[in-house]
Amino acid sequence: MRTPDEILLQHELEIMEGILESKEQYRKIVKAGIAQWVKDLQAGHIKMQTVQDLERLIELDIKLQQDEAFLPDN
Repeated sequence: MRTPDEILLQHELEIMEGILESKEQYRKIVKAGIAQWVKDLQAGHIKMQTVQDLERLIELDIKLQQDEAFLPDN
């Protein structure tokens, strides 16, 4: 029989796994957004004065990577 501490630890681990999986999905979305932005820029659909969207995507990607750096390896 597991102790209450073991049950709590298992629950916390399951929550962390879910968060990590979500972050992996978010990074895929961010990377796809960056790739699409670059394609649109190269195709002439975006002018260089509208870089705020790209900056936001890059900042979000960096933030997600920094969060991962502080988490234990799987």
